[in-house]
Amino acid sequence: MEFEDGLPAVVNEDRLWCDNGWTARVIKNEDDEGWAVAMTKDGESEPALVGPWTMGRDKKNPKPLDASAFQVLVKTASEVIRRHEHQLHAMLHKKVTVDTPSGRLNVMLDIVPDEYEPYALLSAQDPFGEVLAEIRVEPGFKLTTSSAQAWIEDEFRSPG
Repeated sequence: MEFEDGLPAVVNEDRLWCDNGWTARVIKNEDDEGWAVAMTKDGESEPALVGPWTMGRDKKNPKPLDASAFQVLVKTASEVIRRHEHQLHAMLHKKVTVDTPSGRLNVMLDIVPDEYEPYALLSAQDPFGEVLAEIRVEPGFKLTTSSAQAWIEDEFRSPG
């Protein structure tokens, strides 16, 4: 939600809070008789977090949002996003260490999830971070200690 000058609007209503880059919206829970709250980061089309929301005293309407609840929701939604980013990073970047006669090498696989032509870069570095080899491989390449060892032993040629 924005003002005409493009700056984010601060809204503090019973069922809608917008502040600090986040929007909390209390919505009817479609699965049951209760209520839910959706936390959406500014600029995103989908909520980062949707969770149950407390009923008010009348046991019919939702409890109004307030400053402390909003802060807890922002913290929780931010943590969900952070965990998702860490998980995505772990899926796209793998690393194994291989002991060789000339020393220890780090072999990395960095997947580039391009929408049309995804690929991965397989690289080897010495202990000082010097890149010894880098090749393009299929994004489904399985990096294991044994596949890295085989690639090193094959003098960094493209794995078959």
